[in-house]
Amino acid sequence: MLDIITHDLLDGVAHGFFGRKGGASSGVFAGLNCGFGSSDQHDSVAINRARVAHAMGGIADDMVGVHQIHSADVITITAPDPHKPKADAMVTATKGVTLSVLTADCQPVLFADHTKGVIGAAHAGSQGALSGILENTIDAMLALGAVRDNIVAVIGPSISQRAYEVGPDFVSRFIDAAPINARFFTQGDGDRMKFDLPGFGLSRLRAAGIKAATWTGHCTYHDAARFYSYRRSVHLKHADYGRLIAAVRL
Repeated sequence: MLDIITHDLLDGVAHGFFGRKGGASSGVFAGLNCGFGSSDQHDSVAINRARVAHAMGGIADDMVGVHQIHSADVITITAPDPHKPKADAMVTATKGVTLSVLTADCQPVLFADHTKGVIGAAHAGSQGALSGILENTIDAMLALGAVRDNIVAVIGPSISQRAYEVGPDFVSRFIDAAPINARFFTQGDGDRMKFDLPGFGLSRLRAAGIKAATWTGHCTYHDAARFYSYRRSVHLKHADYGRLIAAVRL
């Protein structure tokens, strides 16, 4: 059985933040690793992605993604396409297309305007969120006919503040961009600080006029049985790590 986290805000569109349970991968990837960019066996990842596509009501060929690069770039999808352009979010108003993003601590963010029939999916790590990936996703949805007041957004499983310790350069980059960003940091060990990534994401969504926005509250780092985590894999000195998938479909 797949572990699929859903949220009431997205009721009316097929969607899910998928945990690692129910997959064909083994070893450090044990479970539902959906990242072809990992060193996992290609066939195992293909099986996992097909299971996700089926759970979303489609097939693997109509589940699209992008080559994620921690950018603020958004692609508009009009039909399933096996090619993966470099970007970190997608939007569509086309029925039968499943948008998907991969994460392993970064924020997976799913969007929908139920009334206008426009959806979006974004991979929003700290760099992408600071650069404007969430705002750009909203703008791309508006270009397809969505209405800002109608758009809802849900942040899925992400690394929580208690697990996200960062250095002075990271802190300076955020505070130099906007001094108010200091509110997303608490003291860590020595010169280290702890960053509230989901809190930052929610603040950007709300500042962009998204009134209905939330985080599911799941921490990828602290629940190894349920989620993959890049940072946890580094601390455990694993050679690689699995990728979680989040998806939305009209």
